[in-house]
Amino acid sequence: LTKRVAIIGAGVSGLTSIKCCLDEGLEPSCFERSDDIGGLWRFTEDVEDGRPSLYKSMVSNTCKEMSAFTDFPYPEDFPVFVSNSQVLEYLRMYAKHFGLLKHIQFKTTVISVRKCPDFSATGQWAIVTESNGKQESSVFDAVMVCIGYLSDPSLPLESFPGIETFQGEYFHSRYYKHPDVFEGKRVLVIGMGNSGVDIAVEASRVAKKVMISTGRGAWVISRVFDNGYPWDMVFLTRFMNVIRNSLPGPITTWLVAHRTSQWFDHANYGLIPKDRYILHFCSMWSYIGY
Repeated sequence: LTKRVAIIGAGVSGLTSIKCCLDEGLEPSCFERSDDIGGLWRFTEDVEDGRPSLYKSMVSNTCKEMSAFTDFPYPEDFPVFVSNSQVLEYLRMYAKHFGLLKHIQFKTTVISVRKCPDFSATGQWAIVTESNGKQESSVFDAVMVCIGYLSDPSLPLESFPGIETFQGEYFHSRYYKHPDVFEGKRVLVIGMGNSGVDIAVEASRVAKKVMISTGRGAWVISRVFDNGYPWDMVFLTRFMNVIRNSLPGPITTWLVAHRTSQWFDHANYGLIPKDRYILHFCSMWSYIGY
């Protein structure tokens, strides 16, 4: 008998899981709580509970060549770094090309996932789903959880003494959609990962003043690297990975620091990471007009 596989979520991981199951002769059934595919990459003006949220202007920080599925390249006319709407368009083309949509049950919430009473002998799982107010129980031979981990924001208010008396507005980047919320304001962005820098750049165009606070620093690079190539095509190759893993840690650390500081001296801005060996990069693409 064909093995039945339950897949929870129809984002990037869910879609590729459906495709891989089909390739292996399995019978996938994907449950998606919303009415569309895309997961993280589907922009909505409202923040939905239990689902990742992104801002309107978000662009991938990896190039299309490095981000594409191995069996389905991006269209040639797509830009090197694609917007969230273009990623979603790509996922739609991927799903249509491989006939994945017929294996997805939309507006279906997974209520519970439990081992069957005879699990030790069968390895099967009992899954209860709900759609249109009606619950249904099914048995599957395997379960793949593809719901991601970016739906719960980290906002440790206890780390900011006095926040309860702060007269201004504060919110997590999960709730950021457009820069007009910063019009004429003094803005502090805490954290300088890619989202933090993107938001700071957008805010700087409309705000009175913008500052970024970082506790651990970061190596700041341009998305456009040597000879005009995307940074990840130059830096994240198998050859470069072999070199980094073969050299002693201190030498690798020095090489990374030397290479990234050729654009500007990180020490002048207090940005040198506390742990220099951790390759925590921040792509400052917006500052250079890309």
